[in-house]
Amino acid sequence: MTENTKANTLRELIRVLVRGLGVLEKDEAACCGITIAQCHTLVEIGRASELSLNDLASRLGLNKSSASRAVDTLVKQGFVKRNINSSDRRFVTINLTASGTNVFKTIETSMNQYYSDILRSLPRAKQAQILESLNLLIEAIKINKCCER
Repeated sequence: MTENTKANTLRELIRVLVRGLGVLEKDEAACCGITIAQCHTLVEIGRASELSLNDLASRLGLNKSSASRAVDTLVKQGFVKRNINSSDRRFVTINLTASGTNVFKTIETSMNQYYSDILRSLPRAKQAQILESLNLLIEAIKINKCCER
Protein backbone atom coordinates (compact mmCIF):
# COMPACT_ATOMS: atom_id res chain seq x y z
CA MET A 1 0.00 0.00 0.00
CA THR A 2 1.44 3.40 -0.95
CA GLU A 3 1.76 6.24 1.55
CA ASN A 4 -0.98 8.18 -0.25
CA THR A 5 -3.33 5.19 -0.15
CA LYS A 6 -2.64 4.73 3.57
CA ALA A 7 -3.21 8.43 4.19
CA ASN A 8 -6.55 8.27 2.37
CA THR A 9 -7.44 5.18 4.37
CA LEU A 10 -6.53 6.97 7.59
CA ARG A 11 -8.68 9.93 6.62
CA GLU A 12 -11.67 7.75 5.84
CA LEU A 13 -11.32 5.80 9.06
CA ILE A 14 -11.16 8.95 11.17
CA ARG A 15 -14.14 10.50 9.35
CA VAL A 16 -16.20 7.41 10.14
CA LEU A 17 -14.89 7.39 13.72
CA VAL A 18 -15.84 11.04 14.23
CA ARG A 19 -19.33 10.37 12.90
CA GLY A 20 -19.71 7.29 15.08
CA LEU A 21 -18.86 9.32 18.16
CA GLY A 22 -21.48 11.98 17.32
CA VAL A 23 -19.07 14.85 16.68
CA LEU A 24 -21.06 15.91 13.61
CA GLU A 25 -23.76 17.30 15.87
CA LYS A 26 -21.40 19.90 17.34
CA ASP A 27 -21.01 23.03 15.20
CA GLU A 28 -18.29 24.79 17.19
CA ALA A 29 -15.42 23.82 14.90
CA ALA A 30 -14.93 25.10 11.37
CA CYS A 31 -13.54 23.58 8.19
CA CYS A 32 -12.64 25.81 5.23
CA GLY A 33 -15.03 28.49 6.50
CA ILE A 34 -17.99 26.18 7.14
CA THR A 35 -19.01 23.97 10.05
CA ILE A 36 -17.72 20.43 10.38
CA ALA A 37 -21.23 19.09 9.69
CA GLN A 38 -21.46 21.17 6.51
CA CYS A 39 -17.97 20.01 5.54
CA HIS A 40 -18.97 16.35 5.85
CA THR A 41 -22.18 17.10 3.94
CA LEU A 42 -20.32 18.77 1.06
CA VAL A 43 -17.82 15.92 0.89
CA GLU A 44 -20.52 13.24 0.70
CA ILE A 45 -22.44 15.14 -1.98
CA GLY A 46 -19.25 15.92 -3.91
CA ARG A 47 -18.08 12.32 -3.87
CA ALA A 48 -21.45 11.02 -5.03
CA SER A 49 -22.11 13.88 -7.50
CA GLU A 50 -25.82 13.62 -6.67
CA LEU A 51 -27.70 12.18 -3.69
CA SER A 52 -31.20 11.98 -2.33
CA LEU A 53 -31.72 13.48 1.12
CA ASN A 54 -32.33 9.98 2.54
CA ASP A 55 -29.07 8.67 1.06
CA LEU A 56 -27.20 11.69 2.40
CA ALA A 57 -28.66 11.26 5.91
CA SER A 58 -27.71 7.57 5.83
CA ARG A 59 -24.13 8.29 4.74
CA LEU A 60 -23.75 10.91 7.47
CA GLY A 61 -25.35 8.79 10.15
CA LEU A 62 -27.89 11.55 10.82
CA ASN A 63 -31.65 11.67 10.84
CA LYS A 64 -33.35 13.17 7.80
CA SER A 65 -34.24 16.46 9.52
CA SER A 66 -30.63 17.08 10.65
CA ALA A 67 -29.35 16.35 7.15
CA SER A 68 -32.04 18.63 5.70
CA ARG A 69 -30.98 21.51 7.98
CA ALA A 70 -27.35 21.11 6.88
CA VAL A 71 -28.45 21.11 3.23
CA ASP A 72 -30.72 24.15 3.76
CA THR A 73 -27.78 26.18 5.06
CA LEU A 74 -25.57 25.07 2.18
CA VAL A 75 -28.31 26.00 -0.31
CA LYS A 76 -28.53 29.49 1.25
CA GLN A 77 -24.75 29.80 0.99
CA GLY A 78 -24.90 28.87 -2.69
CA PHE A 79 -22.90 25.64 -2.35
CA VAL A 80 -25.70 23.11 -2.95
CA LYS A 81 -28.83 22.95 -5.07
CA ARG A 82 -31.93 20.83 -4.74
CA ASN A 83 -33.42 19.25 -7.87
CA ILE A 84 -37.10 18.29 -7.78
CA ASN A 85 -38.06 15.25 -9.86
CA SER A 86 -40.58 16.31 -12.53
CA SER A 87 -42.57 13.07 -12.29
CA ASP A 88 -42.53 12.81 -8.47
CA ARG A 89 -42.21 16.17 -6.71
CA ARG A 90 -41.59 14.40 -3.39
CA PHE A 91 -38.28 13.03 -4.69
CA VAL A 92 -35.48 15.58 -4.42
CA THR A 93 -31.84 15.11 -5.31
CA ILE A 94 -28.99 17.26 -4.10
CA ASN A 95 -25.80 18.23 -5.88
CA LEU A 96 -23.07 20.84 -5.66
CA THR A 97 -23.06 24.20 -7.41
CA ALA A 98 -19.86 25.50 -9.02
CA SER A 99 -19.03 27.29 -5.75
CA GLY A 100 -19.77 24.12 -3.78
CA THR A 101 -17.52 22.13 -6.09
CA ASN A 102 -14.69 24.60 -5.46
CA VAL A 103 -15.12 24.31 -1.69
CA PHE A 104 -15.33 20.49 -2.00
CA LYS A 105 -12.05 20.40 -3.96
CA THR A 106 -10.39 22.68 -1.39
CA ILE A 107 -11.58 20.43 1.43
CA GLU A 108 -10.35 17.29 -0.34
CA THR A 109 -6.94 18.81 -1.06
CA SER A 110 -6.41 20.25 2.41
CA MET A 111 -7.69 17.15 4.22
CA ASN A 112 -5.58 14.82 2.09
CA GLN A 113 -2.52 16.92 2.97
CA TYR A 114 -3.50 17.08 6.65
CA TYR A 115 -3.90 13.30 6.96
CA SER A 116 -0.72 12.69 4.96
CA ASP A 117 1.12 14.86 7.48
CA ILE A 118 -0.42 12.94 10.39
CA LEU A 119 0.49 9.63 8.78
CA ARG A 120 4.09 10.76 8.30
CA SER A 121 4.17 11.62 12.02
CA LEU A 122 3.40 8.00 12.90
CA PRO A 123 6.14 5.37 12.97
CA ARG A 124 6.21 3.69 9.56
CA ALA A 125 6.30 0.25 11.19
CA LYS A 126 3.07 1.00 13.08
CA GLN A 127 1.02 2.66 10.33
CA ALA A 128 -0.69 -0.50 9.06
CA GLN A 129 -1.41 -1.60 12.62
CA ILE A 130 -2.99 1.78 13.46
CA LEU A 131 -5.19 1.66 10.36
CA GLU A 132 -6.26 -1.89 11.21
CA SER A 133 -6.97 -0.88 14.79
CA LEU A 134 -9.10 2.05 13.66
CA ASN A 135 -11.07 -0.29 11.41
CA LEU A 136 -11.65 -2.59 14.37
CA LEU A 137 -12.70 0.36 16.50
CA ILE A 138 -15.17 1.60 13.89
CA GLU A 139 -16.74 -1.84 13.60
CA ALA A 140 -17.05 -2.02 17.38
CA ILE A 141 -18.70 1.42 17.43
CA LYS A 142 -21.20 0.29 14.77
CA ILE A 143 -22.10 -2.80 16.79
CA ASN A 144 -22.26 -0.97 20.13
CA LYS A 145 -24.22 2.18 19.36
CA CYS A 146 -24.82 4.40 22.35
CA CYS A 147 -28.36 4.55 23.69
CA GLU A 148 -29.74 1.82 21.39
CA ARG A 149 -29.87 -0.86 24.07
